[in-house]
Amino acid sequence: MIRDDKIWVGNDDKGENIFLLPKMVNRHGLVAGATGTGKTVTLKVLAESFSDMGIPVFMSDVKGDVAGMIAPGSDSENMRERIERFGLAEAGFEYQGYPVNLWDIFGKTGIPLRTTISEVGPMLLARILDLNELQTDVLNVIFRIADDNNLLLTDTKDLKAMFNYVGEHSAELAPEYGKIQGATLGAMTRAVVALEMAGGEDFFAEPALNILDWLAVGAGGKGMINILDSSSLIGNGRLYATFLLWMLSELFEILPEVGDLDKPKLVFFFDEAHLLFDDAPKVLMDKIEQVVKLIRSKGVGIYFCTQNPRDIPDGVLAQLNNKIEHALRAYTPAEQKAVKAAAQSFRENPEFDTYEAIMALGTGEAIVSFLDESGTPGIAQKAYILPPQSRMGAVTDAERDMAVKGSLLYSKYAQYVDNDSAYEFFMRMGMNQAEAQAAAQERPEPTLPGMQQGYANGQQQQGEAVPAQPADPYAGLSKEQIKELKKQEKAKQKAMNSVGNSVAGTIGREMGKTFGASFGKFGKTLGGNVGASIGRGLFSTLFRKG
Repeated sequence: MIRDDKIWVGNDDKGENIFLLPKMVNRHGLVAGATGTGKTVTLKVLAESFSDMGIPVFMSDVKGDVAGMIAPGSDSENMRERIERFGLAEAGFEYQGYPVNLWDIFGKTGIPLRTTISEVGPMLLARILDLNELQTDVLNVIFRIADDNNLLLTDTKDLKAMFNYVGEHSAELAPEYGKIQGATLGAMTRAVVALEMAGGEDFFAEPALNILDWLAVGAGGKGMINILDSSSLIGNGRLYATFLLWMLSELFEILPEVGDLDKPKLVFFFDEAHLLFDDAPKVLMDKIEQVVKLIRSKGVGIYFCTQNPRDIPDGVLAQLNNKIEHALRAYTPAEQKAVKAAAQSFRENPEFDTYEAIMALGTGEAIVSFLDESGTPGIAQKAYILPPQSRMGAVTDAERDMAVKGSLLYSKYAQYVDNDSAYEFFMRMGMNQAEAQAAAQERPEPTLPGMQQGYANGQQQQGEAVPAQPADPYAGLSKEQIKELKKQEKAKQKAMNSVGNSVAGTIGREMGKTFGASFGKFGKTLGGNVGASIGRGLFSTLFRKG
C-alpha cells in the first residue's frame, strides 16, 4: 500500500510502519525464504504498491496463483483480523483487482509471447541449446555469416537452414570463416530439434515482443502488471531462465540512461532465480552481473526471489540492497552455515540475534532491511508483512480467457506471422538452381559441325555467300563457344594420345624382344625398353597425322 507517498510493506514488533522508499526501488532487492513462508504474498504486496504508484511490473507465475491479481480479494476471518491488527481500514485498504496482462510463450493461457533467433543472439541461444564450447564458437560464426549476408534468423527453421547451407558450402566458406565439421553441425541440428519439441517453435516466431509495451499504465494511472504463466515453462529451467535474462538484456539495450529517478520506470521480479545461475558459463555470469549493475541507471529495478540467498552469486548479491528474508530452516551443518551467511548480510540490530530470528520466523513474517534517504542500508528489522488487496488464489479458466482477450495487446500479438527470412531465401535459391540445371540438361552440347551450320544458316539469312569450307573452323563463334569447343577437342586428343601410347608401347616391346633375343637376358631387357620407346614415338607421330 501507499502511505505518505512511500511504499508501506509491513509493521515491526512495536506496530511502527516499515517503508520502502520509491526512489530506492531501482537499487534492486532480494526476497528469500523456504517454501510456505509467504514469499508469494510479499511479491504481490510489493507489485500492488508499485502499480498504485504508476510503476509497471513484470512477474512470473510459477505456481499459477499470481494471476489472481486480476480479481479483488475476498473477505475472511483471517483477513479481518489482519486488517484490524495493521489498522488498514483507516489507511484506505480495500479489496480490488489490478490491471494485468497475462502472457504465455506457448500461447495457451495468455497472450503469445515471442521473440526471434536473431534478437536472442548466439550467447543465450547456446545456453538454451546446451552447446559445448566448440559448438558455441561455431554458432557465433554462423550468426556472423548470416549478418554478412543480411539473412534474418527468425525461427528455428531459419537456424536449421543456415546449418544446412554452411554444411554444403563449407569448402567455400572455410578461407574466411574457418573449417566447420559436418558432425558438429549435425549435433547442433539435433539440439534445435529437441528445442522445437520443448516448445521452441512457439517461442521463436513473429510478431516479436516489443518490450516497450510493458511500460504502459492501466486504468486510473496504475502501472500495468505483466504476468508470465510459467507453470509449464518452469519444467524447462534453462529455457525459462534464458528467456527472462533475454528480457533484461532487451531492457538494458533499449532504454536510455535516466540516472536516479523519483520512482523507477519498471520493476522486474525474477522468481526461482537460482535457475538463472545453474550451470551458467563464466561469460554469461559476467553478462548477468554487468546488466544488474548498470540497468538501474535505465530506471529498472530487479528483485530476485529464491529459497536461499546462497543461490545468488556474490557479485550479484552485492547489488541487491533491499532485502526481505522470510524463514529459513536448517537441519544440517551446511544449512546452518547458509542461514548464518544470510544473517550476516544484514546490519546487526542490538535488540535481537538475526540468525535466531530468521530460524524462528512464522508465515508472513520476515527480517527486512531497506535503503534510507541517503542510500545507507537500514538495520535488520523484524516485520509482519501486509496482506494483499487482490485475490490470493488462482483464477478460473473463464476469468483468464476474458482477461487475455480483453487486453489491448491481444490483437497485436495473437496472430502468428511467418515473414520472409533465411529459410525462404534458401528455398528460393534452391528452386532457381534446380531450374537452371533443368534448362542446361535440355540444351544440346555444342559441336563443331553444328556451330558451323548455325553460322552458315545465319549467313544465308543475311543473303551472303557461304564458303564451302571456311579457312577458320571457329569463324562466327562466340568466345564462350570457341572455349568450350577447344576444351572438347583437347579431351579427345588426350584420349587418342593415351590409346596411341599404349598400342605403340606394346608393339615396340614385342619388336624389341624379337630383336634382342640373341643378346641374352640383358639384351632382351634393354632392347625391349629401347624398342618400346622408339616404337611409341613413331606410332604416336603416325597416329596423330592419321
